[in-house]
Amino acid sequence: MGIIKASKLIFDYIRRDEDDNIEEVDRAIDSLDIDIEKGSFVAVLGHNGSGKSTFAKHINGILTPTEGTVWVSGMDTADEESVWEIRKRAGMVFQNPDNQIIGNVVEEDVGFGPENIGVATDEIWRRVDESLEAVGMTAYRYKSPNKLSGGQKQRVAIAGVMAMRPECIVLDEPTAMLDPNGRKEVIKTVRELNQKEGITVLLITHYMEEVISADRVIVMDDGKLVMDGTPREIFSDVERLKSYRLDVPQVTELAWELRKAGIEIPAGILFQEELMEHLLPILKERFPGKIGTGENLGEHHVD
Repeated sequence: MGIIKASKLIFDYIRRDEDDNIEEVDRAIDSLDIDIEKGSFVAVLGHNGSGKSTFAKHINGILTPTEGTVWVSGMDTADEESVWEIRKRAGMVFQNPDNQIIGNVVEEDVGFGPENIGVATDEIWRRVDESLEAVGMTAYRYKSPNKLSGGQKQRVAIAGVMAMRPECIVLDEPTAMLDPNGRKEVIKTVRELNQKEGITVLLITHYMEEVISADRVIVMDDGKLVMDGTPREIFSDVERLKSYRLDVPQVTELAWELRKAGIEIPAGILFQEELMEHLLPILKERFPGKIGTGENLGEHHVD
């Protein structure tokens, strides 16, 4: 069993009338089976209403299954006696960092979680130091969070979760409210935590470029798992992704259009440099003597 496992998970949102009679049942997750390996970086994709955020809320007991089971580090999330320990093992980072930041000073906010679980004072400050260093926010430790950018606030929120020493961090659309630069710095931070600290990362996002460096991509639709594989495997099937109302990275879309036009390049291209590596020999063959050579692949051009 991996660090996170769901078996035959079903979750229904139930709406009741004033007399507590069931008025409407909306099935958000439908017989979901997922097993996530410890230390992996897993991205979860899906359009609005696909069930991905509902699944995230099951991981630390915010929601409990209507049917089926979710385990975190071998503990059943429906077991009330285990919820406190589960929430220490699986930290959550949400869309809006302002909803998670409560301290008036950055270092106080990062230390809030460990203090609440009874960590000794000396150990709290050691964790604050290490967590701020890990997310590149040490220089801002004495500043007010109100003075930070969106990306910096999100890194503080991640540091606050890290200070709890979780085995896993679940990020539910953590860059949805950020500009492109903020998104890049948060995803870079998360990837480094995964690689250097061995923290399992579950990233829920609708930005396709954010999942390229993941170890595994899971696609959900209508509460079900519909695709599961490496980024290259998933983005090799552009038409299927579009059938689930999802986009693909821009370079993958361009490569797909070129393939449809009859240019023989591989499916599932993820990087600009990769596209140019396959495209340049074809262009040189079709336009002999017309292709200039720059110092890097991005500078190639037709004279």
